[in-house]
Amino acid sequence: MTKECPFCKLPPERIIDSNEFGFVIRDGFPISSGHTLIIPKRHIGSFFEITKVERDALLTLLDNAKETIDTEFQPDGFNIGINDGPSAGQTVPHLHMHLIPRYTNDQTDPRGGVRWIIPEKAKYWD
Repeated sequence: MTKECPFCKLPPERIIDSNEFGFVIRDGFPISSGHTLIIPKRHIGSFFEITKVERDALLTLLDNAKETIDTEFQPDGFNIGINDGPSAGQTVPHLHMHLIPRYTNDQTDPRGGVRWIIPEKAKYWD
């Protein structure tokens, strides 16, 4: 773990769930109520560099986080995202998965979801 990484030096009270390979926190700058991050304990930058065991453990935490958010916030849907690399918008060089609860009418037209990363290519319907 590196001292510069904000995920490697989180205070324990921020962690809401964990297992041998990862942990879960609420996002410090949430997009919506319940916005959650799933983070590997090992400092690694890319989803494509984790082991199968780590991947399975993180996906278990993702499932658990979804159940917790369902109970606590009752969202109507979810976006799940990983910004992998600077060109994909990754600003913290420690892999983390976003679990973003979505609510009816939180956007006028939510169609396209993550496709809005590049707005001029998002709308493919009509």
